[in-house]
Amino acid sequence: MIGITAWGAYIPRARLSKQAMADANTWFDAGLKSLARGERSICNWDEDTITMAVEAGRDCLSALKDNTVASLYLASTTLPFLDRQNSVVVTEALNLDKHIRTMDISASQRAATSALISLLESNVQNNAMLVGSEHRRSKAGSRAEMLWGDAAAAVTVGSDDVVAEFLGAETRAEDFVDHYRGQDAEFDYDWEERWIRDEGFLKSVPAAVNALLDSAAISAGDITRFILPTDQARTPGAVAKKIGINVDAIVDNQITTCGVAGVAQPILLLAGVLEKSNPGDLILLVGFGQGCDALLFRATEQIENCKPLLGVAGALARRREEHNYNRFLSFNNLIERDIGKRSEADKQTFLSGYNRRKDLLTAFIGGRCRECGTVQIPKEKYCVNPECNALESQDDAIFSDKTGTVKTWTADRLTFDWSPPAYFGMVEFDGGGKLMMDFTEVEEGSIDSGSKVSMHFRIKQFDSQRGFRKYFWKASPL
Repeated sequence: MIGITAWGAYIPRARLSKQAMADANTWFDAGLKSLARGERSICNWDEDTITMAVEAGRDCLSALKDNTVASLYLASTTLPFLDRQNSVVVTEALNLDKHIRTMDISASQRAATSALISLLESNVQNNAMLVGSEHRRSKAGSRAEMLWGDAAAAVTVGSDDVVAEFLGAETRAEDFVDHYRGQDAEFDYDWEERWIRDEGFLKSVPAAVNALLDSAAISAGDITRFILPTDQARTPGAVAKKIGINVDAIVDNQITTCGVAGVAQPILLLAGVLEKSNPGDLILLVGFGQGCDALLFRATEQIENCKPLLGVAGALARRREEHNYNRFLSFNNLIERDIGKRSEADKQTFLSGYNRRKDLLTAFIGGRCRECGTVQIPKEKYCVNPECNALESQDDAIFSDKTGTVKTWTADRLTFDWSPPAYFGMVEFDGGGKLMMDFTEVEEGSIDSGSKVSMHFRIKQFDSQRGFRKYFWKASPL
């Protein structure tokens, strides 16, 4: 049996009020008032497609009985690097085996479902991970800005402990251009909604789904959950009616709770459905973009034993209200802000030095002395225990999954930070080891000496002169 073996999700904590967005823009477009219900998820300044993918991957691994992963595919249309394999960065941050197969998949909103079909039809025996992650930029005051959101989700595919059996898939490939983004463009260009619905969704989706249901000998009325990712609120209902799927089976696209997360949306909705499914439930997943993918799953008895640490429900509940629309614009480079002289230092990354310390910078690995058991970070040639000082005695010790305690901290408004003040201080890790760290996701009054923190892979600095971004681990209040 081949199918889904685990799932995980990540949604940024910050949720921007859509009313705040509408209030800033209805002077120009009064129609935005009709979209001003609820909120959308937004990345912090130090989050992007890679950092969200790491978080979703960690959540997925927390539900996986066997942490051995044979391959990792990263699907996104907003990859930070055009010529650097982004999935490798995710793999190293997750501390996966270096013999793993990696691949970036992009250029279509159905990139994630196409990758999932590829993994499922390859009959993988060991777990293969697919992560969908999206951080899309949109023009200020646009419909897309109101309806989209940032998020990531992950699933693993394998033959052991399957929670959702793969029953089959159907693909319809056609160059239907509902939107596009050219090579040098910053934003998507899209066409009229009704035309997209009538000529796109209502033609390609039923054709693919009906072919799939016929081959699987399953009636449309038997579908328990129907997942159709779109920012058009009424389209899933229209498509379901045409196919013959019960209206109760339609899965909410979470437009008012976090927004539509592009390539990540089908995997995010699938993860949310798996959290609520019972054995025997039939799940129909659709990916739309330059054609259509349709995948069919049946939940197994194992689904009751698979629970990620956070999941979609936990990610949705773990939220922080944001009403500052200008902060959102600044974080997404939609306005040019005067950031002062302290930001002008050259932030070049010396790639040779970076390569030597990837174990610390990306994997967040410290050391454990074989002679005395002392744990330290960073890992060095000598043990830091003054009573030991053993040479070359340290084995790898992973710190990314550790919690810690804040020993000292400061909030600095003189040091440049994209979201001042800059919070940093000394963290003592549970089980040993200390490190001076930056803090992230800090609300005023939420951190003090003695506060418990967890570790998160984030952007440390942007090198805007060379188009490079530096990643490192930061501490966040629990």
